Amino acid sequence: MTNPPLPGESKVSLPPGGGQAARFMRRALALAARGAGRVSPNPMVGCVLVKGGRIVGEGFHKKFGGAHAEVEALDAAGEKARGATAYVTLEPCSHFGKTPPCVDALIEAGVTRVVAAMRDPNPLVNGKGLAKLKKAGFAIETGLLEQEAQELNRGFISRVARRRPYVILKAAVSLDGKMATSAGRSKWITGPAARTEGHKLRAAADAIMVGINTVVSDDPALTSHGKGKNPLRIILDSRGRMPFGAKVLDNAAPTLIFAARRSPRPAGEGERVPEGRVRVERLTVPNTNGHLNLKSILRILADRGIGTLLVEGGGELLTSFLTAGLADEIRLFIAPKLIGGKGANTFFGGKGIRSMTDALALEGMSVRKIGPDLMISGKIKH
Repeated sequence: MTNPPLPGESKVSLPPGGGQAARFMRRALALAARGAGRVSPNPMVGCVLVKGGRIVGEGFHKKFGGAHAEVEALDAAGEKARGATAYVTLEPCSHFGKTPPCVDALIEAGVTRVVAAMRDPNPLVNGKGLAKLKKAGFAIETGLLEQEAQELNRGFISRVARRRPYVILKAAVSLDGKMATSAGRSKWITGPAARTEGHKLRAAADAIMVGINTVVSDDPALTSHGKGKNPLRIILDSRGRMPFGAKVLDNAAPTLIFAARRSPRPAGEGERVPEGRVRVERLTVPNTNGHLNLKSILRILADRGIGTLLVEGGGELLTSFLTAGLADEIRLFIAPKLIGGKGANTFFGGKGIRSMTDALALEGMSVRKIGPDLMISGKIKH
């Protein structure tokens, strides 16, 4: 996400320990994070106004369609905003969307300096907001805690820059890597605390995806179970096998079903949506080697504003994402249990890796104990 500097734009260099500027930006990042799960497809943004070394106003983008962080902070500061420095986690917008441009509000309020953690990758903004502020006489600095800001909005950046969501694979397995017994039973591998953490992951995602086999065998609701907003539910159902009474067809959350083009549904089956359940949509995509084209699906989701996608399985779907190089991160919940069985499902199967030099590696890995279980998180090294 490196951009050439604008005329008059300077990159922030931090003193040992980060200094006061870093403290203000960390506060802005903490505020921005409060918008998680509420602002998509917009990015999470926080703003802190500082004058004379003291915070005079702060705010964050609270919900999609609502006031942006800069406006919230300006309203809180009032007249104290004149002559202040704005620490913003993302370049202020310069275009009309759901709300007027934030750069205009900053100029009108008399703010004189803006420190932005990062440029906005959105082509409608990228550099334009900073350029307009510079033209108005603002001092402009960028790059303060840029990596942290990019991590916060990785879904937004992925959607805009790569035209696909940021993909997180989530699986619950035993110590020997099994997702279910040889009889196909998976309830429950992990304990209540780990399952609650999984529900929080759903609430933080824009959408959750499973294959039709998971729907048929487990009949999951795919909701956050009260831990936040419910994500869009996405089902890959190439042959139209969706059961009539499946929980994913209820009105708890919208559901999007992907089927294959030129692939007839078996007689007596198909997405028979019960009367009154209007939030179910069906789309068709190309069928590649007997599987729905994941790249096409991800492009469609990005165009619909989906920035973060949580893929929960089953094992065949998780494997497809891994082998296609379309997964960005893994959240693996490991229970202190041994299941065994050659026929028991694993979360990464397929033909497998022939050489250890080709094995998928994780970076930035962390391990957290949740009840009796472990959660291993890491980004897939590409």
